Amino acid sequence: MGVLVFLLEALAVVADTVLSIYMVIVIGAALISWVNPDPYNPLVRLLRNLTEPLLWRIRKFLPFIWRGGLDFSPLALLLAVQIVKMAIARGSFHLMQVLSAF
Repeated sequence: MGVLVFLLEALAVVADTVLSIYMVIVIGAALISWVNPDPYNPLVRLLRNLTEPLLWRIRKFLPFIWRGGLDFSPLALLLAVQIVKMAIARGSFHLMQVLSAF
């Protein structure tokens, strides 16, 4: 069971790291959207390709504030990613406790 617990912990750490990197990508995409970036810049294209599929789905449900031009979809995505990170951490912790009891 020790190997299974170790693998589960390693997977949880990898998932947490990937989600943390994705949060930085979302923040970067939001910051770049404040300026008028070159749409042909490879970094801008990468950030948009990584974030727009999820942001587009969130924008369908969130209202867009027209007067201020505020888009709350990156904030909602960051909140969702943080909730997933917490669920993975908590779920893996409880599962490791159950597995280590055997």
